[in-house]
Amino acid sequence: MMAWIQRLLLGVAVGCLVCTQPVFALSLEEAKTKGLVGEKSTGYLGAVDPANPEAQALAEEINKKRRQAYQDIARRDGASVSTVESLAGEKAIEKTKPGNYVQGPGGWIKK
Repeated sequence: MMAWIQRLLLGVAVGCLVCTQPVFALSLEEAKTKGLVGEKSTGYLGAVDPANPEAQALAEEINKKRRQAYQDIARRDGASVSTVESLAGEKAIEKTKPGNYVQGPGGWIKK
């Protein structure tokens, strides 16, 4: 009986660690400061080094939220999603802090 309780408690502990994993994940500001991700003119975030799985996952997560927000804005304002994406990209690049990356015509550059 005790072994069953120990396994149950171990399962709960592992479950708690798995559920709290995003708390330990890299924040967007940290990723930008470390040069892992940068802003693109398309309004989306990109992984400066696409081989970095953490940066890639963060970019995908943020981009999913951005895409939804752009669709909502486009619907609300009667604009196309591509127009909203382009405007958001311009603003994001303008607001990018010096030393962080933006994607230019030739690739990633530090602002």
